[in-house]
Order: sequence, then C-alpha cells, then structure tokens
Amino acid sequence: MNQATLFSGITERFGAEPQYLWAKFPEYAVFRHTGGKQKWFCAYLPVAAEKIGRNGNDNVALLNVKCPPEMVGGLRQMPGVLPAYHMNKTHWISLVLAEVDADLVWQLLAQSFALTKK
Repeated sequence: MNQATLFSGITERFGAEPQYLWAKFPEYAVFRHTGGKQKWFCAYLPVAAEKIGRNGNDNVALLNVKCPPEMVGGLRQMPGVLPAYHMNKTHWISLVLAEVDADLVWQLLAQSFALTKK
C-alpha cells in the first residue's frame, strides 16, 4: 500500500488528517482522534531500511498501530510485522506497508482506532 492510498483511506474511514509534528522528520505523520484528548491511533514513519534490518539505501514506509498485548507476539510472527519503531513494544507494532496485506492493515487500523478511543 502506498502513502496516498493509506492517507486518503484513513481520512475517509476515520475522519483524521495527517499531522506533521517534527521539523527534523517532515515526512513522519500521526493521525489522531478528533475532539477530546486527540490521542494518536497510528503513526506513519518512512525510515531508513538499515534501521529496521532491511538491505538497501531507500526508506521503508512503516505504520505504527496499537494492538492488545496478547496479540503482539502472534502478529510479530507474520512477515512485515515488527516491534514498534520508537514506541512502546508491548502495546504497539510496526507494519511494513510494502509487505503486509492491505486488508490486514485496515483491520489493525480499525482495532487501533477503537483501542485509543475514549
């Protein structure tokens, strides 16, 4: 799944727009709930391949999503599912968007949205 498809789908399904919080990392984006405390439900992070144990000089698009701790171990056995990049590894996972099926991405996003909603 590419960035444009992901971002438009998140906006369409969850009503959230990307927010770019870090000047040092202008391509990193978070998506938050609207109103209230505006908690994050996912973060988009294009990181250097070598930082996640991949070969090459290109960036790899990751999506961090929250999931129940009891699911983390099983999900991390799947191709393209990694320990969360720069987040709590007990409650969050990183999805390599080029390696994870789009249906699974949307399922995990919906779950993350529900888990982070007050």
